[in-house]
Amino acid sequence: MKQAIIDLGTNTFHLLIAETDGNMPMILFRESIPARIGQAGINQGIITEEGIERALGVLTYFRQVLDQHAIDPEQVLAIGTSAIRVARNQQEFIDHVRQATGIPIRVISGDQEALYIYQGIRATGALDEATALVMDIGGGSVEFILGNRSRVFWKQSFEIGGQRLRERFMTTDPINSGSIRRLHDYFQEQLLPLANAIHQYQPAVLVGSSGSFDTLVDMWYMHEQNHLPDPNQATFTLPIEEFYRAYELLITKNHAERMQLPGMIELRVDMIVVAVCLIDYVLKTYGISQIRTSIYSLKEGVLASLNE
Repeated sequence: MKQAIIDLGTNTFHLLIAETDGNMPMILFRESIPARIGQAGINQGIITEEGIERALGVLTYFRQVLDQHAIDPEQVLAIGTSAIRVARNQQEFIDHVRQATGIPIRVISGDQEALYIYQGIRATGALDEATALVMDIGGGSVEFILGNRSRVFWKQSFEIGGQRLRERFMTTDPINSGSIRRLHDYFQEQLLPLANAIHQYQPAVLVGSSGSFDTLVDMWYMHEQNHLPDPNQATFTLPIEEFYRAYELLITKNHAERMQLPGMIELRVDMIVVAVCLIDYVLKTYGISQIRTSIYSLKEGVLASLNE
C-alpha cells in the first residue's frame, strides 16, 4: 500500500511517498520545496496572499507527483504546523488548497508535532537509553522533547521558529552582537518551562532534527572531506568544535558570503543564523557538549506512527 505525507512547514513543504507491506516502509519519493508561507505574516498571525500563491504553486506540483504515483489526494495526510496553526485566515487557506488541489489539510497541535518529531528521530536509531534533548527548529515553532529510545519524559512546542526570530531580531546582515544578546534574553524568557524540565531530567546529549542541523553536517563534511555525506546515512555525531567553527562563520558573514560556504543551500542561508544562535544558547545554558543529528523529523514520524 502506498502512503503519502505532506509536511506543510512555515518555510518548506515536504512530500514523502512510501510503500508499506507490513515490513519497513520503502521510500519511493521525497522532495522539499520552499513555500515560505510564514514570510511577512508569521508575527502578525496571517498567511499573506503571496504566501497562499506560493503554497498553491508547490502543492499543485505535489498533486502531479501524487497522480503519477496513482495516489488519491483525499488519502494524503497533509499536516499543517505552526504558520497554519496560528493563522487567523487558517480556514481560508485550507479551503483554497482543497479547491485547487483536492488535498485536505489536518492542522495539528504543537504537542502532537513534538510527538511526531520524537517518533521520526527514534526511527533512525539516534536515541539510546541515555536521556536526550531532542530539538527541531522550524520556521514557525521549535519543538523540544526530553526522552530516550523507550519513552518521552517531557515535550513542548514553542512559537519561536526561525522565520519569527529572523523578522524580529535579525535587523542587520551579518547579525550584530546586540541582536544576539537580545535573542539570548528572549530565549531565557521564553524557554523557562524547558529550563525546569532540563533541571529535572538532565539530558546528556542534544539530538538535532533535520533542517539547520542537516546543513551543519553538510558544512562539516565539505570542510573535512570535500564531499557531502552519504544520503542514506540517517544519523551523525557532530563534533562540538565543528559546530562552533560553523557558528563563527555564520554570525560574521552576510547573505552572499554565507552562500559561498561549502555545504550551504539557498533554502537555509538566512534562517540558519538565528538557528545557530539558539543552538549555542541551548548548549551553553544547559551544559550540553555532545551533538547528534537525525535527518528524520515530522513526516517520518507520521509514517512511523501509521505503521506501528
